Amino acid sequence: MKIIRGRFLSLIFIIALSLGITACGNPVQQNNSEKITGGNTEKSETANKEDNKGKAQLNGNLTVHFIDVGQADSILIQQGEHSMIIDGGNNADAPLVKDYLSKQGVKKLDVVVGTHAHEDHIGALDDVIKAFPVDKIYFPKVEATTKTFENFIKAAKSKNLQFTKPEQGKTFKLGDAVCTIMAPISSKYEGANDYSIVLKVQYGNNSFLFTGDAEAVSEKEMVNKKLDLKADVLKVGHHGSRTSTTSEFLKAVSPKYAVISVEKGNDYKHPHDVVVNRLKKSDVKIYRTDEQGTVKAVSDGNNISFTTSK
Repeated sequence: MKIIRGRFLSLIFIIALSLGITACGNPVQQNNSEKITGGNTEKSETANKEDNKGKAQLNGNLTVHFIDVGQADSILIQQGEHSMIIDGGNNADAPLVKDYLSKQGVKKLDVVVGTHAHEDHIGALDDVIKAFPVDKIYFPKVEATTKTFENFIKAAKSKNLQFTKPEQGKTFKLGDAVCTIMAPISSKYEGANDYSIVLKVQYGNNSFLFTGDAEAVSEKEMVNKKLDLKADVLKVGHHGSRTSTTSEFLKAVSPKYAVISVEKGNDYKHPHDVVVNRLKKSDVKIYRTDEQGTVKAVSDGNNISFTTSK
């Protein structure tokens, strides 16, 4: 009788297990199912945390405006409430540049970068500095005897600002964007263009490389130093001149997009066919201010979208 009763209880226990019920009436958690479900849930939660963490690090978008200033350079970069201008076009571009900045809601410039001393890059920066509060000015350690350069210095002094010498490898923040100075590397160059400040701006997984008028000498220094030049967007050096954007440099940058700031029908015949063809052979999508006007690139940290004024 005890044997029968024992078998009967064993049978009831087996049935309870098959129905997923314990002696207390609660569901039985089966180990195999728990491991699979738990593993998937944990993976999903981790992924979400990583995504949320990435999103939390970025406040809004990074917007880069390649302003159409003809045969010159002027680039406005905005991230949240923070703004930076790289070059200001020619002297005659002052009204255009100031008006453009105002229309984009710029109240203050965290950073002003004068890439080098040529008029088509720093021409209107004196007027910009006078028109907006400025926190910091970057300019290479080089001088010029031009009236344009003199006005640039006077404007800085009028705001009690001194030029900050760019040091290769140094970084600074523009909101949530990280800006790294890539060049100049040497202290002396034969050509003024190679003094150009080259700046890489990283925003999340997207990056931009701004090269001023840096030519082959500076490009070779950056490549030989094995700097992390890779960028999604390349501001093509020296308005597309054949003196810049060498094959080795382009390979190191490996951009998806290129922007050329240039004037239609300019006397220099910029951009040169050799550079345009080099970019096309590398499957780089080209934007040109002479053909499309002001080019605006917007990054959310993962994707970049472009709009043009023409």
